[in-house]
Amino acid sequence: MSQLTPDEVLLGLLVVQPSHGYQLLEHFRDPARLGQVWHLSTSQLYAVLKRLEQQGLIEGQAVEVEDAPTRTEYTLTTEGQNQFEKWLHDSCPSSSVRRVRVEFLSRLYIARLLNQPTTTIVRHQKMACMASYQHLLTQRDQTAPGVGYLAVELQIAQLGAILQWIDRCELVPFNAEELDET
Repeated sequence: MSQLTPDEVLLGLLVVQPSHGYQLLEHFRDPARLGQVWHLSTSQLYAVLKRLEQQGLIEGQAVEVEDAPTRTEYTLTTEGQNQFEKWLHDSCPSSSVRRVRVEFLSRLYIARLLNQPTTTIVRHQKMACMASYQHLLTQRDQTAPGVGYLAVELQIAQLGAILQWIDRCELVPFNAEELDET
């Protein structure tokens, strides 16, 4: 399984609006946004931005700011937009606990920033988790007692909790404006 990176999350934030590094970093520092989901340092963010630019997914342009140093404002390229869309609408997301906690929540956050419906994102994640859950139940039935059996039981319990939690994801507001609407 590939390493988790904030690449597509950053692409999504740039779909919302062109931004410089500090503006992007605010999303990852604020606990009401992605601060509880990602732990990203300033140097990590700028390394990812540099890599995304080298890959041709984003473009940086120097912007003069009065009473401040020149900033690089990033925008998405067509290739970056395509990669972002593929990620946001992935119909077969991972069901690993870590990926659900990081990628799935990031998808929901970005979709809501873009005022896009999240029903399909939630449904795809639930289907992926349900398929893994069913597979684990079968695996458990074929596993001899011991530590392997306990490991499968733990995975079943984790996915069971995720499946219960996932239904709440459509109901819980993401920001103060949504709280006012409920």
